[in-house]
Amino acid sequence: MNRMSIAAAALAIASWSLPGSGFAAEKAVKLPPPAQDAPATAATETAVFAGGCFWGVQAVFQHTRGVLNAVSGYAGGDQRTARYDAVGTGRTGHAESVQVTYDPKQVSFGTLLQVYFSVAHDPTTLNRQGPDVGPQYRSAVFYRNADQKRVTETYIAQLDAARVYPAKIVTEVRPLTGFFTAEAYHQDYATLHPGSPYIATYDLPKIANLKSVLPHLYREQPVLVSTQPKA
Repeated sequence: MNRMSIAAAALAIASWSLPGSGFAAEKAVKLPPPAQDAPATAATETAVFAGGCFWGVQAVFQHTRGVLNAVSGYAGGDQRTARYDAVGTGRTGHAESVQVTYDPKQVSFGTLLQVYFSVAHDPTTLNRQGPDVGPQYRSAVFYRNADQKRVTETYIAQLDAARVYPAKIVTEVRPLTGFFTAEAYHQDYATLHPGSPYIATYDLPKIANLKSVLPHLYREQPVLVSTQPKA
């Protein structure tokens, strides 16, 4: 991409729409921080978010300060059906999801929720994000413990009460029963394919929105799955 950063490219093309799609890039919503937050109980914590195609959600969190890793995968269904061809049928119970590993000393669970609801997706559309339709693209927070459940539900109630969106939040809040990493070709997709019409239209603007709406949380260089130490 002639060494042009993803964020700079996003700012240049944020007004594009995918030809023939009928959809344009979604707009960010400036949100107040959560009134409650989850306490840090370990040196690193994890959270799982679903909000449409995992390429864009992953990219947003990879550009978020304090995030140590963000992995695309599947949550909500059985391990036997945790593969792209099956999940794409919309009949597995899975949602395309991203598991975020973060340093709670740098960024809290509540702050990650603020990023998720503000720039990562539109939480008011049921089983749809942009051109992607089906329950596999639903908005969902898969909580790992009672604190994550409490903070998520309280924040949703706070945002609904403040009427920050034109419609009610439809985000599903349910316990995490398992997270299954997606196929390797889905990882770091937005970074590896910035010239893709889909990425240019729907995902790079999310990164630009993160930089403009929550600049204190934005980092230029994403943390990528491909650069993580091998277990």
